Amino acid sequence: MNPIRFDILDTPLPGLKLVQRKRLGDTRGYLERLFCHQELQPWLAGKSISQINHTYTMKLGTVRGLHFQFPPYAEIKIVSCLRGQILDVAVDLRPGSPTFLHWHAENLSEENHRSLLIPEGFAHGFQTLTDDCEMLYFHTAQYEPSAEGGVNAYDMTLGIKWPLPLTERSTRDAVLPMLDENFQGIDV
Repeated sequence: MNPIRFDILDTPLPGLKLVQRKRLGDTRGYLERLFCHQELQPWLAGKSISQINHTYTMKLGTVRGLHFQFPPYAEIKIVSCLRGQILDVAVDLRPGSPTFLHWHAENLSEENHRSLLIPEGFAHGFQTLTDDCEMLYFHTAQYEPSAEGGVNAYDMTLGIKWPLPLTERSTRDAVLPMLDENFQGIDV
């Protein structure tokens, strides 16, 4: 029988999970599983991983996001930090959810071996807490530019408490909209 390689932990937002990866090691180093279809399938809603992305962010304090895809391209993401440290943030945008417009953040790093499993209907973003951060994303849907959406990371309605002063943000992210009273969420 294969050992269980992940502890799946609840967060305050229903459906959003913290994945603690378990290392198998000895004097040579360790092996760590980043994804296992069999173990993670209960949280993937019957979907398969269709895309894996790797990002590199150079500067401490950089903010990326908050991004999501509209249905039918909504996606579940598993986000890991392989180098450096980030504050990873997920925002519940599901209408009717008891935690609608609430956010939750986790520190992800190469040292703590954690991932965030983000369900459909959430926006996602992060701030780098060190220079030279590398991230790995597993997605259940292909990226579709026409389905891309986002919320400004500095939206006062959300009130995300970014731990560091902003050093970098893309032009695209800087012009993401603020929420207004007409925002009804993302039906998934």
